[in-house]
Amino acid sequence: MALDQSFVGRTYPPTPPYEVGREKIREFAEAIGDANPAYADQEAAKELGHPDVIAPPTFVFAITFKAAGAVIEDPQLGLDYSRVVHGDQKFVYTRPVHAGDRLSVTSTIEAIKSLAGNDILDIRGEVHDESGEHVVTAWTKLVSRAPEGA
Repeated sequence: MALDQSFVGRTYPPTPPYEVGREKIREFAEAIGDANPAYADQEAAKELGHPDVIAPPTFVFAITFKAAGAVIEDPQLGLDYSRVVHGDQKFVYTRPVHAGDRLSVTSTIEAIKSLAGNDILDIRGEVHDESGEHVVTAWTKLVSRAPEGA
């Protein structure tokens, strides 16, 4: 069944703040194999003009995808998550994510398209710090595969 087109433009409430920790950043950088010292060493980050260690650019995927869960789990949308694959991801930063940031995400459905029986869902996540400053916008594209034989 096709996704409900009337959901395009729907915005979900902001998430509770997520506090970015130094150890989470270090673990993430280690997991992706990025040895940039600004991700683990406060002094190295400060030498580059940052107030604390910074996160690799893809770090925010963890919080923006969790926030997109409000969209994914919305029963009225009609998304069968068992058929979903991740199609694409894009980030546009205003500033880097720093350890100590408290970030909230507001998710909006930007587009719903059908192509060859597959539904394509574009979700935009606007990430702001606790002062309301914009930090990054993340776009997630999900593809809900057509049922077998459809």
